[in-house]
Amino acid sequence: MAIAALLVPVMTVAGVVSSLHAQDIENDWSWQQQRACRQMPFPMTEYAAAWLGVALGVAAVIACVLVGKRIHRRDNVPLWRRWPGLVAFVCVWPNLLTIPMELITLYEAYSIAGSGVFLGDCG
Repeated sequence: MAIAALLVPVMTVAGVVSSLHAQDIENDWSWQQQRACRQMPFPMTEYAAAWLGVALGVAAVIACVLVGKRIHRRDNVPLWRRWPGLVAFVCVWPNLLTIPMELITLYEAYSIAGSGVFLGDCG
């Protein structure tokens, strides 16, 4: 149970890092495409990083719920009365705020890949 509770902050941070990495991949791809003045294939690693961010965010929330249920079933006390539950409870709230950011990154990965980027003056 302690390991599951400590995984909540790890999954939260890893989800944010994965989403930021997806944005870096997209920016690098866009820059290389404009420099080459041609349409380049969209990197599949951005899809993987964007999906990983969302999956980690949701997994952190699920882990917090499971830790809370286990603490309540075993000790019949609220989640925040035991240190593993308190760690999971405190760390899940920032995660609930980052899940929309991760979903926006995922939407951008699919919308940018499908729309093509302005190549500028390639005359």
